Parts: sequence; structure tokens; C-alpha cells
Amino acid sequence: MVALVQQPPWRLSVYAARRDHVQQNQQTRFPRATRPMPMKLVTVGKDRGAALENVALEYIKKIQRYCPFEEVQLRPNPKNSSDVPTQVSSEGERVMRSISTKDWVIILDERGKELTSEKFADLVADAGETGASAIVFCIGGPFGHGPQVRERANVSVKLSTMVLNHQIAFLVLLEQIYRAWTILRGEKYHH
Repeated sequence: MVALVQQPPWRLSVYAARRDHVQQNQQTRFPRATRPMPMKLVTVGKDRGAALENVALEYIKKIQRYCPFEEVQLRPNPKNSSDVPTQVSSEGERVMRSISTKDWVIILDERGKELTSEKFADLVADAGETGASAIVFCIGGPFGHGPQVRERANVSVKLSTMVLNHQIAFLVLLEQIYRAWTILRGEKYHH
């Protein structure tokens, strides 16, 4: 029997009760009504190679079956490479220009919350219920996110307990976004 985690009263809902039931009976699938909220992925990093770009495009096409999806790639700031705090701050300012005040912002960070794929899907669905205009995922540059991006973030998530190269994090995030939509729709991709 699966032990249930006690949820705070403000988090209990019909969906939470259904999730608990699914945890008890792993063979049961259920779709969760989620509006197809636009998503944007803002990355700071160098150009990706053709092979990585091809895999990324496959996932982006899959994600676009569920919601509008846009990628914004910002180049790192090599002018300040000897002054890391200035570089991080400069990159953060450019990331902030890609974020609207009405967006729900999720940053990927090694100090963020570690989530299962199901919990990540819940996060996507919950963000869709906030009234935000879009969900924006941010992958920082080689030295992470600037303080302004951290302060603006609604949620900080880590993909692994290990530090990942931004290109690997980019692919893992795309796969997890696609997986989240298949979980929310009750499709067979996840297990």
C-alpha cells in the first residue's frame, strides 16, 4: 500500500483526491482539464549543434499539439566573462525583457524543488489555473540566474541533483513538458 503524503488544507481539491487514488492504483489514468496555455522557453547559452537542434524540434512539434510554444535563445555575455556577477546580472536583465508581468515564471535551478514527472505535470496544470497569460521556463547561463530573475520566479525547479549542461537541461525540460501534457491528457506516453 502506498503511504499518502498529508497535504495542507489549502492544497486539497478534487484533483488532489484523484491523484491520491491514482497513486494507490497505478494502472488508473485520468485526464486533467487544463487550458492550453502558451509556453515560452528562455535559454541563455551558445548555439546548439544540428543534432541537438533536430531532437529539440521534434519535441517542440509534439508540444505544439497541446499548446502554443515559443523558444527564445539569448547568447551569454562574453564581454563580462571575467566578472561573473556582472555577467549574471547582465544576462538576467536580458531574460527579464523576455518575460511579461502577467507570465507565470518557472526557473530551472540546482537549488530548486525536485519533482516527479507527475508533480511537474501538476505544476503545469496549476500554473494554467492562475490566470497568467503564459508559462515561461528559464534556463540560465553557465553561472545561473541573475537575482532579478530569481526574485521574479514563481517557482524554482531542479531537473536533477547533478548539475546539468544547459543543452542537456534544455532537452530534458522539453521532454518533461511533453510528458506533462501526456500525463494531463491521460495519454499512454508516460508508463
